[in-house]
Amino acid sequence: MPSHDFRAPRLFVDAPLAQDARVPLDRDQSNYLGNVLRLGAGAEVLAFNGRDGEWQAAIEGRKRPDGLVILQQTRPQDRLADLTYVFAPLKHARLDYMVQKAIEMGAAALQPVLTRFTQASRVNTERMRANVVEAAEQCGILSIASVAEPVPLERFLSQRPADRLLIFCDEAAEVQDPLQSLQGAREARHGIDLLIGPEGGFAEEERALLLRQPKILRLALGPRIMRADTAAVAALALVQAVLGDWGGKST
Repeated sequence: MPSHDFRAPRLFVDAPLAQDARVPLDRDQSNYLGNVLRLGAGAEVLAFNGRDGEWQAAIEGRKRPDGLVILQQTRPQDRLADLTYVFAPLKHARLDYMVQKAIEMGAAALQPVLTRFTQASRVNTERMRANVVEAAEQCGILSIASVAEPVPLERFLSQRPADRLLIFCDEAAEVQDPLQSLQGAREARHGIDLLIGPEGGFAEEERALLLRQPKILRLALGPRIMRADTAAVAALALVQAVLGDWGGKST
């Protein structure tokens, strides 16, 4: 079997997965398989739980899908690079987009932080988690990124381990070759926190606080100002290419 089966529907289930195990489906999953995909008993899907790899499974149920029987493993569990995406929340659809793209780019954790110029005062973390699962289902991802509750930027900085590399994407930084800057980064074996600020940028006192952090890399994302959701994709691509798992290694 190929390493990725892009034709089979994939379903995240929060239950142990092993050969011959039976997994009940909740109402939304049953509706999705039966009414949206028009699948019935005996049809096969791929199931994963973020812990036990990916498994081929057959749908059970008479009138509507109500469970899965696990058949065989198709892929073993992998491990994401130790990369936390730290960001000032956006509003509604743009936050959905940002979360989905961060997951596609391989972020292992999402940490919203509140800054002086953060536009969204409320953050729906349950919606964020739903977007994490949906992106993983659609893109063949086996691991489910964690979603943390939002905290003020100052609190996040005071609580994060000092041995992690903090990559601070700063629109006020001098424009240099970002790939060269990342290649010269200090040791990142204890993990990476990648920080993108709000649309209005960082306040000067926030920038000063950030620049006092240990193991910090200040990074410019080119000569143009990007929207925050665009900056997320650009920054994650750069980090994954140089320090992350795109080259077959992980932090």
